[in-house]
Amino acid sequence: MSTGTTTPAGAAVSARDWILHVDLDQFIAAVELLRHPELRGRPVVVGGSGDPTRPRTVAATATYEAREYGVHSGMPLRTALRLCPEAVFLPSDPPAYEAASERVMATLREFPVRVEVWGWDEAFVGACTDDPEVLAADLQRAVLAATELSCSVGIGDNKHQAKLASGFAKPAGIYRLTSREWAEVMYGRPTDALWGIGARTARKLAGLGLRTVAQLAGADPAELARHFGPTNGPWYRYLALGKGEAEVTTTPWVPRGHSRETTFPEDLTDTAEISARVAALAGQVARDAAAEGRAAVRVSVKVRFAPFVTRTRQSRLPAPTTDTAELTRTALAVLGRFDLTRPVRLLGVAVEYAPPDDAGYTLTPLV
Repeated sequence: MSTGTTTPAGAAVSARDWILHVDLDQFIAAVELLRHPELRGRPVVVGGSGDPTRPRTVAATATYEAREYGVHSGMPLRTALRLCPEAVFLPSDPPAYEAASERVMATLREFPVRVEVWGWDEAFVGACTDDPEVLAADLQRAVLAATELSCSVGIGDNKHQAKLASGFAKPAGIYRLTSREWAEVMYGRPTDALWGIGARTARKLAGLGLRTVAQLAGADPAELARHFGPTNGPWYRYLALGKGEAEVTTTPWVPRGHSRETTFPEDLTDTAEISARVAALAGQVARDAAAEGRAAVRVSVKVRFAPFVTRTRQSRLPAPTTDTAELTRTALAVLGRFDLTRPVRLLGVAVEYAPPDDAGYTLTPLV
């Protein structure tokens, strides 16, 4: 990275701390295109077994060419097929994506920076430099050379700004969004342009007359707390002001829990069958936990009723355990708290692990 650059006026620019967000472009699809180069330039959708005629399978990702037809991640494959009949559908291959991600993160760690992995396709990078754009370009070139994958890089004073900036940089670009540019870039945008505010919260904010980031930034924190709670309300205004966490943690990521879930080709209506399915999922989760050497402290059960209403219930275990019988009993007890009079299209069982270091952490529910 460069040092000693100057401004046009000739004043020296000193190094300072920056947060960069490295976001791999159409990551899953890009990995598949490396294996299927003949599909470059064509609309490609990845998800499930790759069969768009199977019910209740969704897209993990889509190439930019497919996105032009309105296809997006999370969309049912049948819908994607209807929107883009000429699309090529490929099955999902998580081990391949994990291996590609590990190569990317290893490449980032070769730089004198701090790397905080946030998933297969993204990481925050903390660095002290006088020219973050030069560093961003160096990271892009290194990732491309090592993995043949392109990435977009956002630059900010904090993670919130950097995360939004990488979205503006796509594909394969570099964008800076700091407190200096915040008002000009963000104030005219809707509130759900902020990282952490979804469509539902944006609708609630709009009901209070807060439709833009600028309006939310100028809102009364006490009024926000009254409508959204003492934590969330002021936090939304905090986001609108462009604030956010500015620390990059290099501690290796350790899973907080593990889950298994199944979407059924046909809705379940028999309570005995629903219970049997939950028991089977609990057994799988227990075996997974034992294989990882992690004890569970909480069990959650997810039920998605037809057409698309999802509910989750949970229970704390009396002591950390990987015992299949105990986890199954708890999962079935949690299931008993649901009203199973409606058809069920999805069931899931999740466990929250005991912290690796022991008991000094505050345990939070699985979402």
